[in-house]
Amino acid sequence: MLKSIKYFFENLYLRNEALSVFGVICLVLALIFFILSRAFEIQVMGVNAWYKPMKFALSILLFSWAMAWYSPYFQSLTNLNAYNWGIIVLLGFEIAYIALQAGRGQLSHFNRSTPLYGFLYSMMAVAATAVTFWTAYIGLLFFKNDFPELSDYYLWGIRLGIIIFVVFSLEGFVMGSRLTHTIGGPDGGSGLPFLNWSYKYGDPRISHFIGMHALQVLPILAFYFLKNVKLTLAVGTMYGLLAVFTLVQALAGKSFLKF
Repeated sequence: MLKSIKYFFENLYLRNEALSVFGVICLVLALIFFILSRAFEIQVMGVNAWYKPMKFALSILLFSWAMAWYSPYFQSLTNLNAYNWGIIVLLGFEIAYIALQAGRGQLSHFNRSTPLYGFLYSMMAVAATAVTFWTAYIGLLFFKNDFPELSDYYLWGIRLGIIIFVVFSLEGFVMGSRLTHTIGGPDGGSGLPFLNWSYKYGDPRISHFIGMHALQVLPILAFYFLKNVKLTLAVGTMYGLLAVFTLVQALAGKSFLKF
C-alpha cells in the first residue's frame, strides 16, 4: 500500500510538477481549514465558516491532480505551462477569497451586499468558467487525436469524465443565477454533515458534486475495473444520468432523501 502511494506521488510529480505541487498546497490548506474549524466557531448560514474553504481546497486538489495525471497525454498538443498556471492563478484566487470571507464570517458566494463583494463574487464565476472551458478544450483534444499508448476503455473513461465534468461544472450557473444553493426553501438549516446538502429542500450542489468528480471516478473505474469500452460507455452513461436525476430532483425542490 505504501509503495503504491509512493509510486503515485513520484509519478504524479514527474508528469506535472506544477499541478502536483499546487495539489499538495491545497491539501495543506484543507488541513489548516480543518484545524481552524475545530478551533473557532465562526458561523455562516448556520454552518462552520471554515467548511466551505476546506471543501473547495479538497475539490481543487482532486481536479489538479487528475489533470496533472492526464497531462502527459495532451502536453504536446497545447501550451501545458499556460494551462497549469491558468489553473493555479484562477483557482488559487477562488480559495484565497473564500478563505478570507470565512475568516470574516461573511459569505463568499452569492454575496452582493456591497459593490466590492459583488465584483469579487463575479470574478470567482469568471475564474471557474475560464478553467471549465479550458478543460473542455483539453477534452476536445482527447476526441480529435489518437492516443495509441492508452487502452480504448481508459481513453473513453477520460473522455466521458471530462464531458460530464464540464457540463456539471457549468451547472453552477443554476445556483449563481438564483443566488442560492437551496430550492424550495431558505439557505442554511439542517443538512448532511460537512457537505451540508439539505435534508428538506432541493440542493443543486449534489449534482454539481457528482458531475464534477466524474473526472476522477470514470477513468479510475475504466482502468482498474471495467476494462471494456462498452462497459465504460454504459457506466459512464448511468453516471451521467445519476447527475441529471439529482439535478432534476433539486430543481423540483425535492431533498436527495425524497424519491
